Amino acid sequence: MRIERRFTKRGQSPYEGLAFVKRSSEIRNPDGSTVFKLEHIDIPEHWTQLAIDILAQKYFRKAGVPQVHEDGTPVVDAAGKPVLGGERDSRQVFNRLAGCWTFWGKNHGYFKTPEDATAFHDEMCYMLAYQMAAPNSPQWFNTGLHYAYGLSGTAQGHFYVDPKLGEVVRATNAFEHPQPHACFIQSIEDDLVNENGIMDLWVREARLFKYGSGTGTNFSRLRGDGESLSGGGRSSGLMSFLKIGDRAAGAIKSAGRPGVRPRWSVWISTTPISKSSSIGKSSKSRRWPPWSPVPRFVRNGSMPCSRPANRSMRRGRATSNWI
Repeated sequence: MRIERRFTKRGQSPYEGLAFVKRSSEIRNPDGSTVFKLEHIDIPEHWTQLAIDILAQKYFRKAGVPQVHEDGTPVVDAAGKPVLGGERDSRQVFNRLAGCWTFWGKNHGYFKTPEDATAFHDEMCYMLAYQMAAPNSPQWFNTGLHYAYGLSGTAQGHFYVDPKLGEVVRATNAFEHPQPHACFIQSIEDDLVNENGIMDLWVREARLFKYGSGTGTNFSRLRGDGESLSGGGRSSGLMSFLKIGDRAAGAIKSAGRPGVRPRWSVWISTTPISKSSSIGKSSKSRRWPPWSPVPRFVRNGSMPCSRPANRSMRRGRATSNWI
């Protein structure tokens, strides 16, 4: 790629002319007690308090970052080892994001010349600082932590495509090949504990939530409430399993930060649209022709009426309209 400079100049800092000031971010409970507080962080002067709070509370890395003095020299302890802590300067975040993207681009031959790579880096830093562009949350959380700070950790079950082998391989640590994607679509089989089954899905969802991503699954393959099980007995139905997923999602913090875990559930109903088969007011839905397969959506723990939902599942299986 050839990158033409639009906002920056060669040999000049991408932050040239941009004032950075000390700001603070704080969250308090209704009773006045402090939940979160971070003072004296460096932020572009024109940023609103809301933008400052989001960056400080959600996207600043909270541990494993080498600390530096005001003059940029590293902070060391009595033994001469670097003192580690969290990010405190928005430029640390801009630099790790743009730096990592540039590093990947150079390694994989994206740029025509080294100057194109430098121009890309500078332009991205400028646009991030001026809020002209922004990546998704998993990028803010994860991208560049290994590149900028050398963070490593036990592999978390991620896979990536090795460009040299042209094959999908398992990641050997948690940060070198991060999870920067916003949303995933996952499959599920009508099985309780085996791979790709119901309980395995909660593990895969937890992995995505931990690093800030969302996930959606079509649950149409699962049998409805009261249907026969291979070992005898009756199934407890889709809704009982969705409650497990919702509880698990609510207990997980994305990148160690609190927040709503985005998860979507969908099943295909073959019953006609009617009041008795409508779903909760917080769900997403749309009209479909009578007697056609009807996608029904549930998001972020909103639960439809369990009785009509399970009835729809049984009728769907009876008519073999599954996807």
